[in-house]
Amino acid sequence: MKALRRSHTSSASSNTPSPSSSGSGSSSSTWIQLRSVLFVVNSSSQAHYSHLDRGRLKSPWSRRKRKHVLTPQQWSNFLTPDGKLRDGGAKFLKKVRSGGVEPSIRPEVWPFLLGVYDLDSSKEERELLRTQKRYVCPNSRKEYEKLRRQCRRILRRSSETFKLCENGETVDNEEDGGSSAHDTDSSSHEDVVSARESLSSEGKSPDVEYSIDPCTTLSEGADASAQNTESSDDSELSEDSEVIQASAPENREDNDDVHVSSKVDTSPSLPTRCAVEDFATWQRIIRVDAVRANSEWVPYSPSQASVSEVRAQRSAEAVGLKEHDHLEPCRVFHAARLVAILEAYALYDPEIGYCQGMSDLLSPIIAVMQEDHEAFWCFVGFMKKARHNFRLDEVGIRRQLSIVSKIIKFKDSHLYRHLEKLQAEDCFFVYRMVVVLFRRELSFEQTLCLWEVMWADQAAIRAGIGKSAGSRIRQRVPPTDDLLLYAIAASVLQKRKLIIEKYSSMDEILRECNSMSGQLDVWKLLDDAHNLVVNLHEKIET
Repeated sequence: MKALRRSHTSSASSNTPSPSSSGSGSSSSTWIQLRSVLFVVNSSSQAHYSHLDRGRLKSPWSRRKRKHVLTPQQWSNFLTPDGKLRDGGAKFLKKVRSGGVEPSIRPEVWPFLLGVYDLDSSKEERELLRTQKRYVCPNSRKEYEKLRRQCRRILRRSSETFKLCENGETVDNEEDGGSSAHDTDSSSHEDVVSARESLSSEGKSPDVEYSIDPCTTLSEGADASAQNTESSDDSELSEDSEVIQASAPENREDNDDVHVSSKVDTSPSLPTRCAVEDFATWQRIIRVDAVRANSEWVPYSPSQASVSEVRAQRSAEAVGLKEHDHLEPCRVFHAARLVAILEAYALYDPEIGYCQGMSDLLSPIIAVMQEDHEAFWCFVGFMKKARHNFRLDEVGIRRQLSIVSKIIKFKDSHLYRHLEKLQAEDCFFVYRMVVVLFRRELSFEQTLCLWEVMWADQAAIRAGIGKSAGSRIRQRVPPTDDLLLYAIAASVLQKRKLIIEKYSSMDEILRECNSMSGQLDVWKLLDDAHNLVVNLHEKIET
């Protein structure tokens, strides 16, 4: 089953050769087994640094450290009296690209970087989006709450099915109009389909490259919402206060009488039935991964770290999270929020659903964003590009590994020839870095710094900043969608001497890459990555 292939990553056979860019046979593991190895292996061997050979040009941000972070005062100065970013956000993005964001203002800044808020939006427009209750518009609280209601209904139906089977009732028993497990499963199917159709009817198509861009202007969303007067919104309005968010302190009871799309086929075809099975699988695995999430975020989120046991337990019950008795209240609360948002995303983007590694990307976001619906839309913005890392066909991963390989080839032909000799020029050894965007190699704070700079690059591209030749010359380091890949290549190039002189197999290089955890200087890494962009972006990105 597709969900199991994506999530149970250790189940692949070990005798299928891995593809190689050289076309020759290889004794390497399969892609899926390699993913499992790269996520689990974490050697403790000491890393050895060697300086990256500098190109002819230097990054204008050379040797800039954390002192150049975007401060609260600077952030305030970038905003006009009505809350709009000055000069379309160009100076704001340049500042973040050079030094990241001061932790105290991350909850305000991140939605701009991730496309939740348009760079031209006003404070009033953003407030409308945050508090949107009556109408559904892109990126609104209301849309997220609809997804959560669907998730809870599916979870209840699945629990009922389990209880019926546990009591010995026949799954296909439909005599006397009884409440059979089959009926329950059919209802679960309807919930999955109605979730997809409701999103589709609102102009959002998760199965393709989101038809509504997360950075759609807020004014357009507000205008659209004002015209939406369907009776279904009226019937759902009274239920909004009953939606249980993991971040909400009150205990609210759910309501079964939620209006859903009437265009539901009660006789599901095989593909949609498989979709129900996929979602049930995702729900189980999401809970396993959520409970296993580490506590590295705790020092960076004092309010969530001090959550009460009662509130944590309430949040866990709201999402059906069990087997968490060994966890502290703050970790239970964090796990419950992971479950709520990852389930909603699996419905929002069923083509991707859930895959191991996605919880690693979400965890830092919910540590920063206090409200679940805001964290969800930030995650959607993040996943707009990162979702390709979790495609079943691995096309997105292969493309990125190919770019890393090209960067190394153009920058250091000697190192590249050595990799060719070891049949490692496809750069599979940085697979884990690509999939979870350096999350396993960097500390929590370092990860956020890298991601912020990367997001600022992507936001600049969305805004059209740096497109003209004159603008690129002035900036020296043009924004790129692939800054992460330049950083990954830089981390390998920093080890070039060690790799060339001492390593004679891809397994040795893989162990070295996995041993980088806790050994990298994120600002040195970004400096080297920017130097690579300056010198190679025209060759790599054209």
